[in-house]
Amino acid sequence: MRFFLIFWVSVLAYFPAFSQASVSNVYSHTPLPTDYQEKTLFEGTTRDYSHFLIQSITIGPNQPAQAVQQLDEEVLLLVKSGELTLSLGDKHKALKPGNLAIVMPGDEYRVENKTAQPLTYYELRYTSNEVPDLDLYRLVGGSFWVDWQGVATTPTTEGSKQQLVPYPTIMSSRVAMQLTTLKSGLENPPVHKHRAAEVILILKNPVQMHIAGREKEVQAGDLIFIDSEVPHSIRPDSPTGSTYLSLQF
Repeated sequence: MRFFLIFWVSVLAYFPAFSQASVSNVYSHTPLPTDYQEKTLFEGTTRDYSHFLIQSITIGPNQPAQAVQQLDEEVLLLVKSGELTLSLGDKHKALKPGNLAIVMPGDEYRVENKTAQPLTYYELRYTSNEVPDLDLYRLVGGSFWVDWQGVATTPTTEGSKQQLVPYPTIMSSRVAMQLTTLKSGLENPPVHKHRAAEVILILKNPVQMHIAGREKEVQAGDLIFIDSEVPHSIRPDSPTGSTYLSLQF
C-alpha cells in the first residue's frame, strides 16, 4: 500500500510540469470528414495567462449556424482553410485563410460556414493573470477582424510583410499582427526570444522551426505557439518560399 501511494504522489507531482513544458510547440490536426468536429490541442497556463486553450474546429459544408456565444475570455479566431462567416452584433464578414478576428470578453459572436467546402479554424481562448475579475456589461465592444487584402504590402530584404500598428486589448497590453512572406534560399536566421508570447499560423509551404533547442518541420496549416522568452527561429523549407501569419501578445 505504501508503494502504491508513493507511486501516485510521484505521478501527480510530475504530470503538471510535463504538460506545461509542451506549451511552446507545433500543433497540427487533420479533421475527419464530418459535419462538426472540435479538437482540443492544448489547455493549461502560460507565463501571462491563467487559462490558455487552443482548439481546432471544423464545420462541414452548408451547416446550420452555431449558437451565439458570449464568453468571459478573449477569443482569437484564425482561419486555416475554407471561409468563415463571422457575426459581431449586426456586422458580418467572410474571412478567408490567414484572416483573423479577436473577440473581446462579453461581446456576442457567431461563426458560420455558408459555403460548399469545409471550414477549419483555430480558436484560442485566454485569460490574463492581470485581469482576474470581469464585468462583461462594462467591457462590451471593441472586437474586430483583420482582412489582409486591405493592408499594404511592404517589400523587405527577406521577402515582404503586411503589418498593423500594435495596440492593446482587454487581455493584452500590446498585440502586434503581421503577415510575412519569406524568400527561399535565406541563411539560417538567428535564434531570438522576446517578452511577448507568439502565435504563428503557416499559410503557404512548409518551414523549419527552431523551438528551445528542438528542430521541427512545420507544414502549411499547422499552428505554432511560442511562450514568453522561449528561444526560436523560422526559415522557409520550400524552393518557392513560405508565408505565415504571426501575432505577439
